[in-house]
This record gives sequence, structure tokens and C-alpha cells, in this order.
Amino acid sequence: MSTVHASTHPLVAHKLSRLRDRKTEPKKFRELVREIASLLAYEATADLATTPRELETPLAKIVGVELKEKIGLIPILRAGLGMVEGFWELMPGAEVWHIGLYRDEHTLRPVEYYNKLPLDPTVSVCIILDPMLATGGSATATAEVLKRWGVKKIKFVGLIGAPEGIKAMQTAHPDIDIYLAAIDDHLNERAYIVPGLGDAGDRQFGTG
Repeated sequence: MSTVHASTHPLVAHKLSRLRDRKTEPKKFRELVREIASLLAYEATADLATTPRELETPLAKIVGVELKEKIGLIPILRAGLGMVEGFWELMPGAEVWHIGLYRDEHTLRPVEYYNKLPLDPTVSVCIILDPMLATGGSATATAEVLKRWGVKKIKFVGLIGAPEGIKAMQTAHPDIDIYLAAIDDHLNERAYIVPGLGDAGDRQFGTG
């Protein structure tokens, strides 16, 4: 079974509390999403492989390291877009590939409407980005797309997860580790995370 990592970092907790506040306006909301994503990126990439690299400091020759694996960031449109910059600040060379999914309001199932992945994988590690792991439908569907694409190593990074979504993701993809800022209590009848923060897409883009 995959491992679920819920951050215990005080900076993450502080920023997440500000993010949850209904009074937080879209501009500040976007800034907080980016900042929390950057902190989670640090935690989610701790096991990336490196390779030796010879270099010279101003004083001596040494053997340092550089990342061995090529990273792909997969933001689930549209809410996942806000997390990309936080990761790019740490990994400016990462590729970004978009997968568009929306949740059918009647079935609550994901519907894919956009996918421009090339024929063959161009990265060895994919990190799925989506602020909310609610029902898990979008995350599991995206992971399935990436596996069909041929990527072997996949991680999921989100801000808040519900037990229902975590269970769905672990059941469908027990090989994918999950990184979250927090795990909340439950989903309501509309499949929103409670206490959550509302609709992450609407709050980022001012469309709520």
C-alpha cells in the first residue's frame, strides 16, 4: 500500500490556515497555494535519484551531485495550475504537461476533456498536482493516463485530502505515494471536503 505523508511543518500549517479563511482574497489565495506547494515539493522530492558531478569551487575540485531523473509536473486543470510555480521555483527544468478533467455534477465522476501528452514519455518521474483530493476520481484517472503513457514512477501532491479520496487513490494505485498539507474529516453530500477551503479553482481565479 502506498504511503500517505501529511505534513507536520509549522509553516505549512500556518499558511494552510490562512488559505482556509473565507476572507482570504484570490490574489493572496494564489500566493499561499504557490508557497505551500513549494514547501510540499521539498518533502515530496526527498527520494529523487542523483548522479555524481565533478565541479570546482573557488578553492578546490569536488564531486557534487545533480538530479538523475527528469521530472514532469502534471497539474490537473484548472486548480492544479496554481501549484506549478511552487514546484518550478525548486525545479526550473521540470516539464509541465496538462491533463484536463472536470467532475460531472450528477455522477461525481471525472470526465477527461484535454490531454496533449506526446506519444512516448519524455520524463521518468511524474508528480500529479491538484489542491484537493476529494473523491479521488480525478487523481486516479490522471494516474491511469500516466501509466498508459508509460511512466513508472508517479507521486501525488495536494493541499488537502479527504479519507474517501485517499482510500480511492490507494485502492486504484497502491504504488503511488500521496503528499498532503493536511487530511480533513469527510466529504459532504456535494463531495466537498469538510472543513476544507471551498472550491480551490474558484478561489484562485475569482470565479466563485
